[in-house]
Amino acid sequence: MDELLKWRGQFPILERSTYLISNSLGAMPLGVYDKMREYADAWATRGVRAWEETWWDLARQVGERLGRLIGAPGGTISLHQNVTLTEAVVASCFDFHGPRNKIVLVDVEFPSIIYFYKAQEARGARVEIIESEDGIRVPLEKLLAAIDEQTLLVPVSLVLFRSAAIMDARAIVERAERVGARVVLDVYQAAGTLPIDLARMGTHFAVGGVLKWLCGGPGVAFLYCRSDLRRGLVPAITGWLAHKRPFGFEVGPIDLTEDAYRTMNGTPQIPALYACQPGLEIVAEAGVERIREKSIRQTERLIQGALARGWHVSTPLNAAERGGTVSIDCPHAQEVMKELVARSILVDYRPQAGVRLSPHFYNRDEEFNFALDQIQEILSTGAWERHFQWRTVAS
Repeated sequence: MDELLKWRGQFPILERSTYLISNSLGAMPLGVYDKMREYADAWATRGVRAWEETWWDLARQVGERLGRLIGAPGGTISLHQNVTLTEAVVASCFDFHGPRNKIVLVDVEFPSIIYFYKAQEARGARVEIIESEDGIRVPLEKLLAAIDEQTLLVPVSLVLFRSAAIMDARAIVERAERVGARVVLDVYQAAGTLPIDLARMGTHFAVGGVLKWLCGGPGVAFLYCRSDLRRGLVPAITGWLAHKRPFGFEVGPIDLTEDAYRTMNGTPQIPALYACQPGLEIVAEAGVERIREKSIRQTERLIQGALARGWHVSTPLNAAERGGTVSIDCPHAQEVMKELVARSILVDYRPQAGVRLSPHFYNRDEEFNFALDQIQEILSTGAWERHFQWRTVAS
């Protein structure tokens, strides 16, 4: 008996589709309807008073709830609109004009992060990108060797978005600590499906969002800053929420607050803060450890099913090395993905990875078995061809 399926009825889209895309967008909980109504009612009936009564402290409250899911102590989380912005806030705390100005990245990092840090070359940064040898993993020894006394920041994902390979974050943090560099750990593809304890891990910064495995919808990203580092940070990307006396409306340099709001900036995204709460609550109740156990079992069955059909798997076969996604590089993968979506089997495709399937705690085993059978049928009947023709004409 799969006890985690007791929450399945809380996700309406599961009754209308085969939903295997939580790595991209977690299914919406029913409770979001009530939360958005609560937001609308507060605005409609309380008007500007809602700021003082509820809205002003909402980012702090949601941050504390989120922090408990990722091992972040109280007062270490600030909330933002997206992860690129959180990376920008971190980077704005550092000067790239000194001898310690190197940023170490991996080429299988999410592109938005690479784009952002390459843009920092205009500020004096030197960017070194470590290449993956197989497109699945990053050579750890090569990465660690690149982190030296000239390294300032190491933005790296705990779980890589294409392959779902898990990075050895502890080794990376320990190496950075020895040479005086700072790690910005992206846990976007891990939070909600992989147990995380940021405090125990010792990482300097961590970023992520609620969009995916936390089923929180778009518009809420988080920035964790280790408590012993926060007081020394002076973000250049800042705003009135970071001021000790925001309602003093003082003119002049900012007097930064000492708490987690130190890394905040402008007015928070209130509707998104309402929408994300039901997902956080359900994931907390289900338990990330139990979610992980089920994920290992289901991804293993997915991998074995793909290999039995002769398809290449672009995901580590060892369960300890992979997150919650299985990337299947079957023939005509992009066209196959389009046909699956047309059949309401919701998956996605990434270049150099293939079709990504991501079962979550609310998925039944028969759903991914069905998806694998459909891929086989699409290939055997040539149903993928209509999407290839459309793509050729459109290009």
